[in-house]
Amino acid sequence: MEYRDPGHPNFPFTIGIEEEYQIIDPETRELKSYITQILDEGQLILREQMKPEMHQSIVEVGTHVCRTVDEARNEIIRLRGAIGSLAASKGLRIAAAGTHPFSSWQKQDIYPHERYYGVIEEMQEAARRLLIFGMHVHIGMPDNETCIEIMNVARYFLPHLLALSTSSPFWMGRKTGFQSYRSIIFTNFPRTGIPDTFQSYAEFEQYINILLKTHSIDNGKKVWWDARPHPMFGTLEVRICDIATKVDEAIMIAGLIQAIFVKIYSLFRQNQTFRVYSRALINENKWRAARYGMGGKLIDFGKREELSAHDLMVELREFVDDVVDDLGSRAAIDYIDQVLKHGTSAERQLRTYEETGDIKAVVDQLIRETMEGVPIDQATQEVSG
Repeated sequence: MEYRDPGHPNFPFTIGIEEEYQIIDPETRELKSYITQILDEGQLILREQMKPEMHQSIVEVGTHVCRTVDEARNEIIRLRGAIGSLAASKGLRIAAAGTHPFSSWQKQDIYPHERYYGVIEEMQEAARRLLIFGMHVHIGMPDNETCIEIMNVARYFLPHLLALSTSSPFWMGRKTGFQSYRSIIFTNFPRTGIPDTFQSYAEFEQYINILLKTHSIDNGKKVWWDARPHPMFGTLEVRICDIATKVDEAIMIAGLIQAIFVKIYSLFRQNQTFRVYSRALINENKWRAARYGMGGKLIDFGKREELSAHDLMVELREFVDDVVDDLGSRAAIDYIDQVLKHGTSAERQLRTYEETGDIKAVVDQLIRETMEGVPIDQATQEVSG
């Protein structure tokens, strides 16, 4: 079937991944406000695939449109290799985690651009504190109405994805008690969190138009929900995840998101669906996911009972099992077994800190894991060439 066969020319459910990396000084292990010094050279190599973020210690990359997780993997490896090599040529490193273990937002420089100055003017201290790093996964949609219908249903699974991706247990040198403190920081911004349901794309457009008309926003990208119809790309963008530390984790999450959306769409085509739950209920699970990650319990609203996140992840894999082979993503999604066995990035960071008592050792671990399986030497030659 064309909707679940990436080889079909009309296959709609393409993948795009955006990642936000930390720029690290390997001597101090602190964040380094350095994007302006590498931006020109980086954009010469990667063009529109590399861009700055509000803080100069963040570099954002985005893959090309991919049809399969294997294509997405190659893109992520290429991008991490290019940025990692470019940073290394300047004596720096990159790391992927939802927060830096100890650097302070108060010491970070803002990228000199009117867009970011405008955000600072509007959001004030909330914007300056937004020293967080996410991964956004775009999945192509057949049409706008289907996008809204899938979003309404898929909202239920957003906390599951957050629990699996957690990589931000530290904030300014402190153990926060959360697996995803990035999620907590982001709540300071308006128009964030679990989206509401919409009866149609027209209703969603009406919502956006009201915000535009009342000068609440100046463009649709300032709706920062955990999942949103992207205003320009024709995708359903999932924004709830902490950035994945390892490439395998990033591809696992992207593949799982694609599989969830395709499974929901396949139910629609069979005149079936999955129950749509209220934002209030889903928020209960989001809180649990941010607080406890995969080590806690989430609520099965159908059964009206709490189950371990591990058990619900097994159920989620069963839910998508009949589409993953068509999508070519079984191996990517099977990496969930490794996460369940060895822990999420947040759990590994905490374990390293407990074993060493040295928070800089956590940064060293993040640097290593970020570039695991990435051929940086080859990328360096491409950069210098």
